[in-house]
This record gives sequence, structure tokens and C-alpha cells, in this order.
Amino acid sequence: MTASTPASFHAARARSFDAAAAQYAANRPSYPNALFDVIEDLAGRPLAGARTVDVGAGTGLSTARLHARGADVLAVEPGDGMAAQLRLALPGVPVVRGDGNRLPLARSSVDFLTYAQSWHWTDPARSVPEALRVLRPGGTLALWWNTDALDVPWLAEAAERIGRRFGQNAGAGNKNVDTRVVDPEGRLDLVRRTVRWSRRVPVDTHLANIGSHSIFLVLGEEAAAAFLAEERDHLLRAFPDGVVEEVFDVILLLATKA
Repeated sequence: MTASTPASFHAARARSFDAAAAQYAANRPSYPNALFDVIEDLAGRPLAGARTVDVGAGTGLSTARLHARGADVLAVEPGDGMAAQLRLALPGVPVVRGDGNRLPLARSSVDFLTYAQSWHWTDPARSVPEALRVLRPGGTLALWWNTDALDVPWLAEAAERIGRRFGQNAGAGNKNVDTRVVDPEGRLDLVRRTVRWSRRVPVDTHLANIGSHSIFLVLGEEAAAAFLAEERDHLLRAFPDGVVEEVFDVILLLATKA
């Protein structure tokens, strides 16, 4: 097998974030308050005081929001670079090494188990049983992804340019995620919600955001820089003031353990 095979390429993409952890932390979007309102509403309980484990926590973007809601949160992260950034940002939040396929957690010990932008790096044949093992009865599994709102014309045009070059869009790849993808064996009773939000950022922040996605990180610095320079020219023609409004649809899938 070569590095170009699907399995090895997927693994390389999963490992790629550590080298760009600071870029990821500085430029990736966070998540809106409305998302956590929906999670609490569907779960039928507040995050405040709940034993919450954020898996694939990365640099702590979602961990920080959970912590701010009052959750008793533990971060689980496999990567050295990402975990180091999380500790810098959230020194009061404990971080343990691990991933969704083998959680370093006791049975029936968790009220909320969350995966922000990270479930697709797991093997559902392993991660679904692990989630059910560690959740308490009545506990909640919440999976979510920021995806580009492709009904916004400039985002659709940018996605088309990325798609032509790479065969997929860095920010929209999980829009079609559904229960069959997340849980092929049908062990979870998942509900789906979509939460729209936006942020205004400089063009260079937007480019650094999309450049922190794995399809760019595995390209090599020269190839990624060449594409992003072309993209910068496109965007500055469309937005001469140098500011864009990124619009996201957060796709949420949530299940409660019986």
C-alpha cells in the first residue's frame, strides 16, 4: 500500500493538524450560543454542572464554549500539538490523551459526550460502542460540524474553485453527514438539527481558516500557498474592503442513551 491509498491518506490527514495547531487555534471559527441552547433543549438538561467529555478536542474551541456554559469538562485529544494549544488556552481544564475509538473513561461516567468536527476521524464500529459504554443512562452524545452555507453566493463560488482543484470543499465536506454515515449499524437514535450563524473576518483570517483544513495541510506548503494566493485575489476583487462574512450551518446530530 502507498501513501496515496484512501486509508493511509485519511490517516495522514488526521495527523496533519498537529503541525498547524497554532494556525488552527487562531483562525478556525468557534460555535454559536444557539448551538448549545439546542443541545440542552434536546438533552432535557443544562450543561452547567454536567460531567462533559469533549473528544477530539483539538485546540479547545468547543471545550472553551462548554466550559463557559458551566460544564464540568474534560478534554480528550490524541495530538501533541493540538493538546499543547488547548492547555495554553484553557489551563484550568484537564486534558487526557486518547480518541473516540478507545476512550480513557470509566463505564457509565459521562453526562454529555461531545465531538466537534471530530467524529469523522473515528471508526464507528468502535466509537459507537465506546460512546454507549461511557455514557450514563440518560446521557447525551452530541456530534456537530461547522459547514459552509452554500446558498451564500460567494461561498458557493469559493467551494466550486476548491472542488475543481481538490475534488472536495474544505468547509462543506460534512454537510451530507447522516445517521447511516455516523452510525452504520443503527445503534443510536439520532436526531438532526441545523443552526446557522456567521462571523465577519479579514480575508487573510478566512484564508488561514480554510488553509488549516486537512486537504490543504497534506498538500505541502508550496502547493497550498499557491492556491491560497489565487483565492486571495478572487476574494479581494469581490470584497475590496478586505472583510468577508463567513456564514456557517452547524450540523448537529444528537442521541440520548436509554
